[in-house]
Amino acid sequence: MDQITFKHDTVLSDVHMHLPNTHHLMTRLTSVGQPVFMSRFRILAESHDDSDSGKGLTNKKKHTSPRTDGVASHEQDEEEGSQGAVEPFLDEDGDLDVTHRPRNNSVDDGDRDLVCPIILQQSVPDLEQEEENDDSDQEEGHCSKDIIKIEHTMATPLEDVGKQVWRGALLLADFILSKPDMFRGATVLELGAGTGLTSIVMATTAKTVYCTDVGEDLLRLCSRNVSLNKHITDPAGGEVKVKQLCWLQHSLCTDADMEFSWTEEEVADLYDNTDFIIAADVCYDDDLTDSLFRTLYRLCSSFNRTCRVFISLEKRMNFSLRHMDVCCEAYNHFMHCLTQLQDLEDGQWRFTVEHVPLNFPQFLLYERIEQLELWKVTASSLAFEQTRSDSNFGCTKKSDAEQNRPTHQLDRS
Repeated sequence: MDQITFKHDTVLSDVHMHLPNTHHLMTRLTSVGQPVFMSRFRILAESHDDSDSGKGLTNKKKHTSPRTDGVASHEQDEEEGSQGAVEPFLDEDGDLDVTHRPRNNSVDDGDRDLVCPIILQQSVPDLEQEEENDDSDQEEGHCSKDIIKIEHTMATPLEDVGKQVWRGALLLADFILSKPDMFRGATVLELGAGTGLTSIVMATTAKTVYCTDVGEDLLRLCSRNVSLNKHITDPAGGEVKVKQLCWLQHSLCTDADMEFSWTEEEVADLYDNTDFIIAADVCYDDDLTDSLFRTLYRLCSSFNRTCRVFISLEKRMNFSLRHMDVCCEAYNHFMHCLTQLQDLEDGQWRFTVEHVPLNFPQFLLYERIEQLELWKVTASSLAFEQTRSDSNFGCTKKSDAEQNRPTHQLDRS
């Protein structure tokens, strides 16, 4: 641990920018020399109402401008003066001695409103005290049930950004925590899970969560985070299974000699019982986004039931030499792929797309900026819908499309 390796194309995490260094201490180095930090995310018992959700700020008292204060004071003085004549006070030189009413919110410039920049406050106790309490709990063998512990990096090359914590994962975690009944007892697949934070939160309500990504170093980091948070998932009865799933391959790895491979039972469970697919902040590269949507289509068209997909992302603005303007090409490409999926007509599956409003409470401490978005895709089988429609009229025979539909494979082009 004598040398930390950084490259010229290092990508910095912005989730921990506003927290003191004491709250994410380095614990070790990865096999490639990247520093690993430990952060604690507290699940807040108190959430904001709809008017404040998504702001990440406390309610601040409204400040009246000094100009308005002056008018109000003058009117009040006139009103008080009209009630009766009061002899004015004179100083020793005979000049009128005027007593000025103090103002609670005075500023130097009378033309400006008072600005109180507060970043990330949600009526929680002092974080340093929380750290001390958590450390003492760990020494006694206990850990708070509302604390999520995540090992992560904060500076990596682009190919290793999955080792960082991103706001899209925290947004999706907020959504899961706000809809426990929706995910209760479900089988869930996460694509591009990274540090595993969202899968861990999902396991507080879902039955089985397949937490997938690629790269042994990343999957080991993810697996370690799952183990660190057994105090949250075990009482809820949820199980997180860390598995390898490459979007560029058409089959799942079932080689028992390979780490993070799938068993035949897990493959069958995935295709037979998956209710939801989730993905957080994985659409930052066009080729990666194309692979994601191809994987979504292959998976959903092989499932035995309707599946709902939730994708969170952050629109990142960059200056483009091609457009000579600030734009968000990665987001534009994501929207193009989303439209293509919705317009897809293969005679077997229907994909409907919805934008999810961010009016749900915020349970985790981060800055929910306006560039964050959440999208829902519902994949439904036309053959299943037809069969269900026919059964309502006493017809139970399966359609030809349903009989010939492949199952338990990931090789649709």
